[in-house]
Amino acid sequence: MSAISIGQAVVLGVVEGVTEFLPISSTGHLKIAEGLLDIPVDDTSVVAFTAVIQVGAIAAVLLYFFRDIVRYVTAWGRGLADREQRYHHDYKFTWWVIYATIPIVIVGLAAKPLIDGPLASLWVVAASLIGGSGLMWAADRMGRHKRGEDDTGFKDAMLVGCAQILALLFPGFSRSGATMSTGLILDLDRVAATRLSFFLGIPSLTGAGLYELKDAMGGAVGAVPLAVGTAVSFAVAYASIAWLLKFVAKHSFNAFVIYRIVVGVALLGLLGTGVLNA
Repeated sequence: MSAISIGQAVVLGVVEGVTEFLPISSTGHLKIAEGLLDIPVDDTSVVAFTAVIQVGAIAAVLLYFFRDIVRYVTAWGRGLADREQRYHHDYKFTWWVIYATIPIVIVGLAAKPLIDGPLASLWVVAASLIGGSGLMWAADRMGRHKRGEDDTGFKDAMLVGCAQILALLFPGFSRSGATMSTGLILDLDRVAATRLSFFLGIPSLTGAGLYELKDAMGGAVGAVPLAVGTAVSFAVAYASIAWLLKFVAKHSFNAFVIYRIVVGVALLGLLGTGVLNA
């Protein structure tokens, strides 16, 4: 019997699609949802399931930003063949994304026992939701929002890329929340910080999903729930991306900050009363 039913896979796919790119923590919400659905979160195949369905969300990014990605990859290919093309911003940006992914890969592999063990606790999720809210609130007010995407440089990409490590180690912190906040602190405008967060998430999240695929397929989840969860996450994430880019163009992160604090406090209450098991 599968550890996750098709109905549960649909629910988790919706949660993943909605929360992957919003700065509210997909990992945290997935762990909360799994707890409420009484899914064995310590099962390695369940842990792998949550990583694999992220690939559906990443596929949504690839489709939504298809023209941009083709532009970057084309510029990268031209730069490899022609030295003069290497001064083009798109060529350099592609390399920056590659370089900025290396730190999270190293930390992810080295700290995997901690990430899948003690740091997977819902107590950590609750604390990270609340703590990450403070960073987002401060970043939104510290940043001067004066630099666009064409103004990004190697330092921006590396610092924003390294910020992903916070979410990797502390589920609930939010990868998008950490990367967007770092972009704002570097004075990027909200749209530029959000787009940079999307592009940096493509290699790291895709790699994590493919790495965990063997455990998801070979464990107690099953191929059908995995396929359903991934497909649902793709459809919902596509709509979520479009909404988020329109939202950040005109609004601050205040709504996300308030929501995170409410969820974090509620989670502490559920854990403290024994309704949820950490």
